[in-house]
Amino acid sequence: MTPVLLFLAASLALPPQGPAPTIGEAPSADPSRYTVETITDALDHPWSIAFLPEGPGAGDVLVSERPGRLRIVRDGRLLEEPVTGLPEVYEAGQAGLFEVSPSPDFARTGLLYLTYAAGMTGDNTLALARARYVPTPQGGRLEALEVLFEAVPHRETDAHYGGRIAWLGDGTLLLTSGEGYAYRHQAQAMDSHLGKVLRLDRDGRAPADNPFQGVPGVLPEIWSYGHRNPQAITTLRGGVFEAEHGPRGGDELNLIERGANYGWPAASYGMDYSGAFITPFATWEGTEQPLVQWTPSIAPSSLTVYDGVLFPAWRGQLLMSALAYRHVRLIDPDDPIRQEELFGELGSRVRDVAVAPDGSVWLALEADEGRGGRLVRVTPSR
Repeated sequence: MTPVLLFLAASLALPPQGPAPTIGEAPSADPSRYTVETITDALDHPWSIAFLPEGPGAGDVLVSERPGRLRIVRDGRLLEEPVTGLPEVYEAGQAGLFEVSPSPDFARTGLLYLTYAAGMTGDNTLALARARYVPTPQGGRLEALEVLFEAVPHRETDAHYGGRIAWLGDGTLLLTSGEGYAYRHQAQAMDSHLGKVLRLDRDGRAPADNPFQGVPGVLPEIWSYGHRNPQAITTLRGGVFEAEHGPRGGDELNLIERGANYGWPAASYGMDYSGAFITPFATWEGTEQPLVQWTPSIAPSSLTVYDGVLFPAWRGQLLMSALAYRHVRLIDPDDPIRQEELFGELGSRVRDVAVAPDGSVWLALEADEGRGGRLVRVTPSR
């Protein structure tokens, strides 16, 4: 559907449901409840944290850096040498290396999955690759690298890639794909991977039971559509929670359903950065409403479930990192209006939040200016 037709469809539709709750500031947690330890402050735009389970390099912590490096924290220390054997990564603006995620069968296969921007200036896209991790005394390397998937069409921009992975119970994965910023109409185009949540098998193919498999003119990888820049996704009790950046306002927390349309850009709570309306409607017939929306934008950047033992009060809650508001939101999945702000006293943009096997919470923090960043570990105060 062209942008003009998309706008007309939105303007002719009557809002079918009430608006999503707007969330602003939330109560702040008492920092005396926890202790923050800096693991390293020698990172360059850290993006994703992965704890290696039983298998090759068990106990290693992998941290992706957006410029295209994969770093290792071993025995509490950042190793000097990055992992070798990575794919060629395009880095510019928001483009670079994104997620690192161990396969569910990592203990047997040693396979890591990576998302990244592939291509060059003016011709690039979101890609998914996998390789076998081989630890070495000095660090680690990737072997048998395979590029499994590249989103189409390619874009000229270097923004809004998405790039997060969530594993489903059947061993398939969900991959978030942004709409490329300048291609917002692609979020509604079913012959495009842009602005979608995609479901792939471990080889990067579309599973036979995807909702649009076999539908003429529709890409079979599409699981849901109408997304802007979805940089946060996780699973909980069989449900899929996703959070995405709105424009100026209108960040969303969604419960993702197979085949559903989440509205962008025909429906949005946000404004264009120029101050103009993107659409006059926050609701649009046939689209899903977010569970909550944040205006002003807090810039959600990752999402996980706290399942550890060190913070019993947080068990079963969502942890969502935020860039603009520089904190982590603790969100009740059964009542998402109930939220609490964590770690705001650190004063840093939080790119990723992850739960370690011992129940500690790790944060990837971005530097305010220049190429920098740090990794911290949070434990309860004694």
